[in-house]
Amino acid sequence: MWFMARKRREPRAAWGVGAPRASGAERGKGPPRLKQDRYHHGDLSRALLQEAVRTIEKGGVAALTLRAVGQRLGVSRTALYRHFADKSALLAAVASQGFRTLRDRTQAAWDEHGALQPMGAAYVRFAVAHPSYYRVMFGGFVKGVAPDTDLAREGGAAFQVLVNAIVSLQKQGRLRHDHPLALAQYIWATVHGIAMLAIDGQLKQPIDEVIRFGLERLQTGIST
Repeated sequence: MWFMARKRREPRAAWGVGAPRASGAERGKGPPRLKQDRYHHGDLSRALLQEAVRTIEKGGVAALTLRAVGQRLGVSRTALYRHFADKSALLAAVASQGFRTLRDRTQAAWDEHGALQPMGAAYVRFAVAHPSYYRVMFGGFVKGVAPDTDLAREGGAAFQVLVNAIVSLQKQGRLRHDHPLALAQYIWATVHGIAMLAIDGQLKQPIDEVIRFGLERLQTGIST
């Protein structure tokens, strides 16, 4: 049996974690820069992330450049590269923030309801509410991420919420005793498919109706 009475480490896995540095504008050209002390260290990082997301919302990931983001905020290249070495690093930070938010939403759904269906609904609603984050998280724009980076850790933590819920339900006798990682990947594949169809506008029925129907059928297949 996969589950024993004694305490043990739960299975772990991570969700997906796929431009060269832009050169600065010539001296004296481009928008006027604000004084570098306009932003505190953490404030500038947050501002860069917010501006990156706005850019992606308007023109997609292809429209994002590190130099343009810095120019719109009026910060120097020195300050900019102190936070993000290149476009890939900025995208990784966007994805990390997305995974943190997704983890918080699904964990809150589990804490309130103790069931998989509300977690799945929270997942899809996050994707619909934040399509720019979601596309960066799972669109293959950030590749070659080391396992000790923030992105790898945040992706793993978000996925672990689902794994922990499965283990808990199995211990209660409410789910099949398949390997929890296999179940988690099956559930994620189903919910991720609904989420992508929703944000691409491919669903003909109301999103809430599709979520309810899909998750009810999913629950039927994995329940004991």
